[in-house]
Amino acid sequence: MMENPNPNPNPNQNQNQARRRLVCRSVVLVPCPFQGHVSPMLELGSVLHSKGFSITIAHCEEINPPNPSNHPDFAFLPFRLSGDDHQDIFSGGVEALFTSLNARSESPLKECLAHHLKMMPDQKEGRISCIVVYDALMYTGEAAATQLKLPSLILRTSDASALLAYGAMARLQAAGYSDNFPDSKLRDPVPQLHPLRFKDLPTSKHQTLESLVRMVSLVCIKRTSSAIIWNTLDWLEQPAMAKLQQQDQIPFFSVGPLFKLAVPRCPTNLMEEDAGCISWLDKQNPQSVLYISFGSLDFIDERELAEMATGLANSGQPFLWAIRPGSVLGSQWIEPLPPGFVEEIGERGRIVKWAPQREVLAHSAIGGFWSHCGWNSTLESISEGVPLMCSPRFGDQKVSARYISYVWKVGLELETEVMDRKEIERVIRRLMVDKEGKEIRERAAALKEKVELSIKAGGSSYNALNALTEFILSL
Repeated sequence: MMENPNPNPNPNQNQNQARRRLVCRSVVLVPCPFQGHVSPMLELGSVLHSKGFSITIAHCEEINPPNPSNHPDFAFLPFRLSGDDHQDIFSGGVEALFTSLNARSESPLKECLAHHLKMMPDQKEGRISCIVVYDALMYTGEAAATQLKLPSLILRTSDASALLAYGAMARLQAAGYSDNFPDSKLRDPVPQLHPLRFKDLPTSKHQTLESLVRMVSLVCIKRTSSAIIWNTLDWLEQPAMAKLQQQDQIPFFSVGPLFKLAVPRCPTNLMEEDAGCISWLDKQNPQSVLYISFGSLDFIDERELAEMATGLANSGQPFLWAIRPGSVLGSQWIEPLPPGFVEEIGERGRIVKWAPQREVLAHSAIGGFWSHCGWNSTLESISEGVPLMCSPRFGDQKVSARYISYVWKVGLELETEVMDRKEIERVIRRLMVDKEGKEIRERAAALKEKVELSIKAGGSSYNALNALTEFILSL
């Protein structure tokens, strides 16, 4: 008699397998077209693709389009913004930028998705053809999904603690607080928002409090979305996650750091990387080099550049400095550096236009990261056990810096409100040379171990990813 290949048949299991052949396995991702938002969205796509989903990227053609050749497993749905000149969306403040971007994306995105649905193979009646995952800042993705009767999920690319702080801004406005807090109040604790001080609130000199509150009302609500995906770790932000979960009452999936789960590495950089800096790092002593980068969007002026350069020179520490072309206001690249600076530092320092940051942070020569504390950079540094020197510029960076230095205690914050060469030199030495820096480095190494456990089988992010997969299949 032929042996039964399945001696313990499970009818429910067979039914589940049959059901899964009929459920949705197509996911359309709608990224916000800026580096810090495109990267985690593409990484999410890579992670979901590894779980068996087909991935389509719906993106605007005019602003930082991803390169399809870097993602041969994805399909791409480019759409053009409505209107004649997309550059005019950059002419206003932050609120105007995202309001205009969403308004000018709404109709083209809906048409793009509708065409995509028509091109999909015929499905059985009652089956959802696809789901939409949109960046919280591209909330027009939810509107398009709703009109097409598709379920939608939100991807939040910032930390949960920052979102909680953004949500408190309307309360502060109602309590009579204005845009500019007096110097005497900056280090006072914010009521009901421990551990933040007023200087740590996610404000910006480019945006009024009234404008910020309006923007929060647009991007920080769930609308009709079915769940929220977070590029964070449960244990890292547990208090904030618990409060937000009470507010939203829909499933949360903390699947960060996405770049660690996206294996093999998902190429997400929109700028050309200078890989030559790795061979320079190979020649440096272990944990001796300070890496400096302020991200893909920030700008500094000539005075700030000079203060940074002088502080670095006087610190005596080796450094790798990524200065994005055009990031120094009024200059093409590094022309405003102090006279003789490049000659003085010689081989002790290296300046590049853009670095392969994850490879840099994973290098044994790196002993610290002087960062603007954007959430991607923060996660990447924590994941590699690299302590941070914090210079937050605006928005959620200020919240992250407070948690880095005060709660997780894996970094030091420059406390001066403006770049100051003496303070820069002092903090570099504290982080890179002094006993205090050694203790910070030990705490950073412990966080790295916890991150690695989280993405392994049985870890919190690993389990959350499996739960997210089941949730999508259940829609």
